[in-house]
Amino acid sequence: MDVYEAVTSRRAVRGFTDRHVPREVLERVLSAAAWAPSGSNIQPWHAYVLTDGPLAELKKRAGERVTAGDPWDEPEYEQYPPALKSPYHERRSAFGEQRYGALGISREDWEARQRAASANWDCFGAPAALFCYIDRDLGPAQWADVGMYLQTVMLLLRAKGLHSCPQMAWAKYHKTVAEVLSPPDDLILFCGMSIGFEDGTEGNARTGRAPLDETVTFVEGLTDTLWTKGMS
Repeated sequence: MDVYEAVTSRRAVRGFTDRHVPREVLERVLSAAAWAPSGSNIQPWHAYVLTDGPLAELKKRAGERVTAGDPWDEPEYEQYPPALKSPYHERRSAFGEQRYGALGISREDWEARQRAASANWDCFGAPAALFCYIDRDLGPAQWADVGMYLQTVMLLLRAKGLHSCPQMAWAKYHKTVAEVLSPPDDLILFCGMSIGFEDGTEGNARTGRAPLDETVTFVEGLTDTLWTKGMS
């Protein structure tokens, strides 16, 4: 699989089989992902990988909280601005309509939407999960580094025939994750990531993207002009 195919076939899969993901595959992916770029090479990511019994225990604890209707944990970072302006608000709304529409859930059916969202804490059935932390003393540039690391992980997983789903939702249960992982106190849970083989019966539709001219501006001709001036 070439890099273009990996990029265009990557999507947030929300339905996995229970097929085992070999540890050696995960080790190879994460060893290569360590080459992701980071400012001054500080490599600010801290990843924990759960499989088998430990992952089952985490799913069990999270599921118990969902069933009990426990409130989410106090947030350690802001996932979205309180007032998401245009065009980001419209894009987020369109995603929600497509995501829940594919499941036959109307915008007004809040209970059904909550039930669908609760699948996050079962990792959508995935047999492996990664939890990515960052030191709470680091800033926006280092958070961007973590994003590049996670994207690298997801593309390498595609190269091995695997799929993934990055999940900020796990940050809402960061205390439960910490009960299983026991991370140092100076780390913040950024997100989880479900990893496995796609369950083709789940109908994992891919959300669209904005047209290129909406997000990219080409500035052309400037170099030629400056070069001409420099030579005159």
